[in-house]
Amino acid sequence: MRFEGTVKSWNDDRAFGFIAPAQGGQDIFVHITAFPARSQRPPLQQRVSFEVERDREGQKRARNVMPLGLARSARLARVARTRPGNTGAQWGSASLFTVPVFVALYFALAVMWRVPNRVGLAYLALSAVCFVVYAADKFAARSGRWRTKESTLLLIGLVGGWPGALLAQQFLRHKSVKAPFRAAFWGTVALNVAAFVALSAPQIGAWQMLR
Repeated sequence: MRFEGTVKSWNDDRAFGFIAPAQGGQDIFVHITAFPARSQRPPLQQRVSFEVERDREGQKRARNVMPLGLARSARLARVARTRPGNTGAQWGSASLFTVPVFVALYFALAVMWRVPNRVGLAYLALSAVCFVVYAADKFAARSGRWRTKESTLLLIGLVGGWPGALLAQQFLRHKSVKAPFRAAFWGTVALNVAAFVALSAPQIGAWQMLR
């Protein structure tokens, strides 16, 4: 996650300074080594793009700092390479069809096999929780705070919150591109739907115990 800001101060003798983030908050420490190789002293008030990491003492510091124009050009080049056609958002839009398909499946099984209303309410509650957790994780990524583990996001989706995760991925543009996470996420969706169908079957009748 990259941020934007302005070089607020600089100490030539010690080769470090501070960046004022555009979104506000505390100034971020930056060392000359965080700039591109052979970079000279950054001018004051220069607009830059940067990432945030923590040092050994847990303090925030900037890394991979680039002048704003150069950073935007690099980002556009990466976007161009990730095409052809369209990816990311369009794949996310297509994946949203999974939610109405599952809703249709749920109501069909509820009518045929009398799935208790509590199951549907559980899906709604877990989806809401999952959406909120995704939103909090995106906010943490933008502000450089501690992130929610991917395993936690996957676990909430596995137990029934995946519809909310899909909505968050599309509308918040969070966790919608990283291929390993997406593969693991769809694996949890498949497992959850398979478990729901199996537990709804009259031969097992697991949901009937909730009545």
